[in-house]
Amino acid sequence: MDEIKITGNLPLSDEANLVQRAQKQDNQAFAQLYEAYFDKIYRYISFRVRNDMEAEDMTQQVFMKVLNSISSYKSQGVPFSSWLYRIAHNLVVDFMRQQNKKSTVDIEGLQLISPAEDTQSIIEKQADVAAVKEASRKLTASQQEVLSLRFAGELSISECASIMDKSEGAIKALQHSAVQALRKALVVNVL
Repeated sequence: MDEIKITGNLPLSDEANLVQRAQKQDNQAFAQLYEAYFDKIYRYISFRVRNDMEAEDMTQQVFMKVLNSISSYKSQGVPFSSWLYRIAHNLVVDFMRQQNKKSTVDIEGLQLISPAEDTQSIIEKQADVAAVKEASRKLTASQQEVLSLRFAGELSISECASIMDKSEGAIKALQHSAVQALRKALVVNVL
């Protein structure tokens, strides 16, 4: 029988072993967990906060929190990744609350273009990304959450259900409505 894979590309038994070792202060085990999940957690946060520098800082905060509290982690029948995404989700919620209290200037658009790069294609890519970011702002918080977990975090329907505390059917319906709403918002932005 094949082992079930999880998003970090670790078999569940390997993940559990690494977590147990990390709980015993095995730095190598923690490093493997970090490597397995860093990119996915970063993409999830980046999609939600829409600021690469903030997303990088927040991803580091997630793993600092994990490092400081891994000894008290208990599986409770869900993958370790669910715990990571819950920590990331809580940081995103805190970040959004803080952002609503203060105005900020987004300096992400101030990217330097190297002379070797095709300026036209870079501008087109940036315009496409900006259009998707703008369109995604029109989605509900739950729709944004499911899209970021499914596509930025590359999580399965069941993992999203666990993290969002919803049924798999509800996640499928939410994802469908989110994609439809995003598609509609993109069409409106183009016209």
